Amino acid sequence: MELNHQALETPVRDASTVVLLRDAPQGLEVFLMKRSGLSDVLGGAYVFPGGKLDAADAIDDMPNRLDQSPQALHAALNEPALEPHNAAALYVAALREAFEESGVLFAENANLAVSNKTTAEAAELLKNGESFPAILAQLGLRLQTQYVQPWSRWITPKMASVSTKRFDTRFFIAAVPNNQTATHDNFETTTSVWLAPRAALEEYWSGGIALAPPQIMSLAHLSHHQTVASALAEARSKPPAVIEPEPFDYDGIRTITYPGDPQHSVRQRALPGPTRLRYANKRFEPIDGFEALFEI
Repeated sequence: MELNHQALETPVRDASTVVLLRDAPQGLEVFLMKRSGLSDVLGGAYVFPGGKLDAADAIDDMPNRLDQSPQALHAALNEPALEPHNAAALYVAALREAFEESGVLFAENANLAVSNKTTAEAAELLKNGESFPAILAQLGLRLQTQYVQPWSRWITPKMASVSTKRFDTRFFIAAVPNNQTATHDNFETTTSVWLAPRAALEEYWSGGIALAPPQIMSLAHLSHHQTVASALAEARSKPPAVIEPEPFDYDGIRTITYPGDPQHSVRQRALPGPTRLRYANKRFEPIDGFEALFEI
């Protein structure tokens, strides 16, 4: 992964990401997809389903397609400056991206749980160019925001380390419904895998996969949970952490600091794990080595 050395003056874009989880015999697993090498955002890296907010996510009729009110969703995000309508749009973006990129549809109809047949119909409509709001309307679906929980908020700094764009990304976590299968779309993403958080980080450390710092830190955080229920319980118990990394260069080495680091402007920790990563060996890693990722 190449390092960016130019300050970004572009405006920050709202975005949403869904970290899909499942319980496996060995414990909690996370769904990761490899972005196409042609992508202008994290090309070749393994990521969670997600993307920027679309105008259609905020259309006036969309709140009627949600199981919770915009006010309830606004409260869950814990962003006082955000309008409830925009909070609802971020949830819509999260669920839309999960469907478009992984095929997982968090929705219900009059018969409650969405069947495999309905999911297949929705996928076919998407393939034929129908918009997400149109798909919901045609199939009589209501999005189930109750199944996704706000997890963290990552704001790209002006001196972005691995991106040429700035995003204000709300990370959500969710269990994949039992009757659905997550898979890559063979367009924006080229392959996918389920891995335990620590196993994913071991793959990264050995050079098997590429990860960006938000994914590294998110996986390190999730490694403290053995079950989906445990992760969801933590998410429900407190407001999502806000992380705006503060990078600096010293002797030609890029270091990213996080809240709680002595050189970060926010003194209180926001996450478990290291409070800084440095760019070495063409990757970001803790100064104290691999095991430092799992510190509490």
